[in-house]
Formats: sequence, structure tokens, C-alpha cells
Amino acid sequence: MSNPSPPQAKKEAIKQISSIWLVPVIAVGIGIWMLFQFITSQGPEITLKIDTAEGIEVGKTEIKALNVKVGVVTSVTLNEDYSAIEVTAQMDKDAARMLKDDTLFWVVKPRIGKSGVSGLDTLLSGAYIQLRPGKSENEQRTFKVLDIPPVAPPDAKGLRLILSHNEAGKLGVGDPVLYEGFTVGRVENVSFDTASKKAHYQLFIFEPYNSLIRKRTRFWLTSGVDLQMSAEGFNLKIGSIESLITGGVSFRVPRGREPGELITKQKSKFRLYNNIKEVRERFYEDYLEYVMLFNESVRGLQVGAPVEYRGIRIGTVSKVPLEMIHSDKNFSNKDIPVLVRIELDRVKSHVYYENLEMLKASLKEEFNYGLRASLKTANLLTGALLVDVSLFADEPAYKRQRYGDYDVFPTKAGGFAQIQKEISSFVKKINNLPVEDTLLTLNKTLDTSQQTLLAAEKVAVELNQLLAQKETKAIPGEVRNSLQQLQETLNGFSPDGVPYQNLEQALVQFEQVMAELQPVLRQINEKPNSLIFSGEKAADPIPVGGRQ
Repeated sequence: MSNPSPPQAKKEAIKQISSIWLVPVIAVGIGIWMLFQFITSQGPEITLKIDTAEGIEVGKTEIKALNVKVGVVTSVTLNEDYSAIEVTAQMDKDAARMLKDDTLFWVVKPRIGKSGVSGLDTLLSGAYIQLRPGKSENEQRTFKVLDIPPVAPPDAKGLRLILSHNEAGKLGVGDPVLYEGFTVGRVENVSFDTASKKAHYQLFIFEPYNSLIRKRTRFWLTSGVDLQMSAEGFNLKIGSIESLITGGVSFRVPRGREPGELITKQKSKFRLYNNIKEVRERFYEDYLEYVMLFNESVRGLQVGAPVEYRGIRIGTVSKVPLEMIHSDKNFSNKDIPVLVRIELDRVKSHVYYENLEMLKASLKEEFNYGLRASLKTANLLTGALLVDVSLFADEPAYKRQRYGDYDVFPTKAGGFAQIQKEISSFVKKINNLPVEDTLLTLNKTLDTSQQTLLAAEKVAVELNQLLAQKETKAIPGEVRNSLQQLQETLNGFSPDGVPYQNLEQALVQFEQVMAELQPVLRQINEKPNSLIFSGEKAADPIPVGGRQ
């Protein structure tokens, strides 16, 4: 008996998808949406070039604008030639409109500088990079990070000026710009032009002080303490407390000068002077140049020393000494050439001359009348000299001379050199006196006096013998009394007598004086200036900086 086959199950494919798969699908969708939101919310990526990465940390150092976060540092690497640091930062979407070619970046960290103390809030939070939005129409993605914060923004109200000087290092960024001691601006930038070999200093004058800048405004360096020792004596000036620490630059229109038109053009150029004295000197642009030849020491005569006529300044010493052009190899016969300027404006303040030609013709005529220049001590304490011009009626007529390309201004020894010359003349007269002949004559006179006294003594002895005789005693009393008086008179000339002793003592003292005078006369003959200076040779001065 056969068994029936078991029933077979029917297979049927299920077409319905399980709802559990909705969970990963939704998760993927959310991820894609979040990625899209992240990508669309991101701003541009920028590159910052900085000298040092001090205080910069990846993922922590923020970029802020007006204390609002607008980006974050994502990487810090060295550039290809290892000369700088390249910082990559991811900016927010809203920060894209700030990134122009005039946008500025700098690192904010604690600073103690010329402009004060800043960045103290970063002691706890850490350094961050400050962004100052640009105003240009051109976008940019690579920037140079400034070493220090900028003095003023590009669109700040004020005036930018460029000062030029032959030397660098005179000013630094942040140094104050002063007007009558008040800070009205700052040094914004410092650069050096290799073509012109001049340093350029960019200033920013804040509004409304830019109205003080005129065409004839002059700028000069200001140090905290300015001490000058010159022919005028000591000059001490003390600036503001800030300039006392950092220095700075001052400006104004020199007193007595027309200010000129107002300067409104940005980055107008001016010259930077070393001090206010140099500013004043530069206004005397019309002058005559002369060479003065001195046959005395010019030690103490410096460039800038005044040339005066009876105490009134008429010029300035330009160069001490001027290059010698003579071919004579005997150095001791050379005069020292000094170049001076006779300035028209200084002379015109006392005697009017229309131009330099009139001044030159007048000086040429005055030379024939005895106008001469000489050195004169201007300051006994510092030893500074000045050139003194005066009239000497006894001087001979002057014959025009040339020294290279310059006319020669006639000179005359003066001051201490003249005194020394007179002393030398006096010593020569003393040396020419017949001192030795006088001493010989005096010795002969003393010998004659000695013989006379001996003869008188002999007569006195003979007279005593005569009076002792009986025949003499028989002479009447009146005659005897006369002889006795004569004897007493003659006894006074004996060696025991007072006149004889006084005369002998005087002769001894005179011989002692003449013996003591011999070394003095010998020293005067050998060193005529020993009456003023010590005979001992002074030791050479040793510079303080050269001691070890």
C-alpha cells in the first residue's frame, strides 16, 4: 500500500521592504544635509605669512574683527625656503567681503611698546589674529601679517607725510609726532630706498592737526634731552615724558617766516633735519664763500661756529679745515684753511644789500680799509672759538688772493696768539739787554770802591800817627779839634765803620740776586712762553672711552 506524498509548501517572494531600513536612510540624508550646510556655510580659505609662529596654535588661535570671531587657524607650516611661516586659516562665510587687498592682519598679544601697553586680555585667553577689513574693490586671499598694530587705518581722517633723511634708524614705528610738545601724530612706517640711499619715514597726522602742515613747515628730530655745548655756551632742552623715553619728531614753521599754503596732498615729501638749529641755518640760502688762512691753532673751531662782526653774526663756519691744495711738502709753513659763509640775510638785517654782488663789492672795498678776520675765544669753559671780523686801520692794503676756487678773506692773528706774540717780543728785548756787560762794570766799580776804602783807611792810620806826635799836640786847640773831627769822619770808612759794613752788605745781596736771576733769564731765553705756561710738559689726554 503506497503512502501519499506529503504536501509541499508553496514559496512566494515578498515584495514589501521592511520599514527598519528607513533609519539608516534618514541618517544618511541628515548627514548629507549637514555636510551641505557645512560646506555652504564655510567661507574662503586664506594664507597668512608671518615671521614667527609664537602664540599661534592650530584649531585654537582665532581670527577676530571687532572682537567677533570670523575664522580659525587650520595649519601652520614653513614656506619652501624656510624664510617665513605660512598660516592657513578657514574664514567664515560672512568674512569673505572683508578680504580685500588693503585688509590688515596682526597678532594681538601682550605688548609693552612706545605707544603704551596693549593686549593684556590675551594673558588668559591666548593670542589671536586681528583683522581690519579693507575698503578696496579687489579681493585677495594671501596676506602679510604686520609685526605691530597699525597706527591708523587706511581710511582714517588725517594726513600722511613722507620724511627723508640720509641715515636710517632715526625714528621707529609708533614714535610720536609733536607740535609744541603736544602729540598730534605717529610714525606709521619706516623704509630705506637703496637707489637714493635715503631713509623714508611715513607719518600720520591726526585730524584736525593736519591743518598745521604748511609748505614751509620744517621737521626735525626730537630727543628726550638735548644738551649742546657750542660757542654760545650750554643749551639744554627737555621734551615730553614720552619723547624722553622714545624720542620723536617735531615740526612747525620757523618763527619770522611765511607759512605758505596748506598741504592737503597725501604722502607729500619733506626733509627731516637733525635739530632745530640746523633748520634755522638752512634758511640762509644766499651766501658768499671765502677761505680764511690762519697761521695759528684752530683747535676749538667747529663747523657751525659763528662769524661775527663786533658781536653781530654775519656768517657761519662751513668746513674746518678745508683741504690743503699747496704742493709744498714743508708742513710747518702751511696756513690752516677754513671755509666760511658770509650770509646775505644775516648782513641785511643790519646793513641792506640788494644782492650778493653788492655784498661782494662792499667786502672787497672794506678789505682795503683793514677789514680782517681773527680767531677769538667764544667760551672759556668749553674752549670753543669763533671768527671775529673787525677793522684794523694800520693794516696795509689788501691784494686779492685765491685759494683754489675761493676768494681769500684776509686774516690777522688775534686773541691769545697776539698776546703770545707780544710776550715773545718782550722776552726778546730782555734777552737783548747787556746784562753780562752791566755785571762786569758793576764788579769793576766794586773793586774801585774797595781800593778807595783801603786808601781812606791808610790815610786814617797815618793821621792817627800824626796826631800822636808831640808836634801835633802843640797845635792850637782849634786846629786839633778840627783834626779830631776829620779823624772821626775817616774812621767811619774803616772796616769797623757802619757805612763800610752797610755798603759791603748791599754788595753781597746784589751779587746773590744776580746769581738767582741767571737761571730765570736762561729759561726765558730757551722757552719764551714759560711766563704763562708751566715749564713742565703736560701729559697727553687719555680718552675716557679708551680706558680698560
